[in-house]
Amino acid sequence: GVVPFVALLLLQRRPVAGRALLVTGSGCPGHGLCRSNVQEQTRRQVALLNATAQDLFSLYLKCQGEPFSSEADRLCNPGGIFFPAFRVNRTSEKKEVMVAMYKLFAFLNASLGNITRDQEELNPTAKDLLDRLHNTTKTTRGLISNLTCLLCKNYNIFQVDVSYGDSSKGKSAFKKKQQGCQVLRKYVQVIAQVARVLLPHLSP
Repeated sequence: GVVPFVALLLLQRRPVAGRALLVTGSGCPGHGLCRSNVQEQTRRQVALLNATAQDLFSLYLKCQGEPFSSEADRLCNPGGIFFPAFRVNRTSEKKEVMVAMYKLFAFLNASLGNITRDQEELNPTAKDLLDRLHNTTKTTRGLISNLTCLLCKNYNIFQVDVSYGDSSKGKSAFKKKQQGCQVLRKYVQVIAQVARVLLPHLSP
C-alpha cells in the first residue's frame, strides 16, 4: 500500500497544524492504490486497536512505577492536553467519518513516536511495553495507508489538514511519563468511540 507523507513534527513544543499529503502529485492515482479487501482490513485494524488499547495503557502505567501506578486518575487526566476532536457519529456521512479518522490517526501516529522514543530512553528494558508500542504504531500506519486509499478512491481527497500534539523533548522524566499516560488514556477513550462510529460504515 501507499505510505502517506505524515510529518511527525516531534520537535515542536505546542500543537502544530499542518497539511498531510496523502499521496504525492497533484491528485489521486486511481483505483490501483487500493487493495481489494481494503474496507475489511481497515475494519480489522480499528477493531484490533480498540481491543488492545486498555492493555497498552495498563502496561504503560505499570512500567512507569510510582506515583503513576497508584495515582493514575489524577496524573493521567487528559483534560489539559490537545487531542483531535472526533465529532462524528453513526449517522454522519462516511466521507466526514473518514476525514475525521485520518486526522485522529495522523495525530496518534506522531504521539506514539514521541512516547516510544521517551520509553526507549526511560525504560529501555521494558521489552513488552516497547513491543506493544511498536505494534500499535505499525497497525496505526497501516490504517493511515488504508484511509489514504479510501479517501482517494472514493472522494478524490489527497490532502487533509492535520494537527500534531505537544512534543515531550526537553521535558523532565516525570513530565514525559505524564504526557505519555495522558495521551494513552485519551486514546483508550477515543478509539472506543471510533470503533462504534466506524464499524457500521465498514460492515460487509
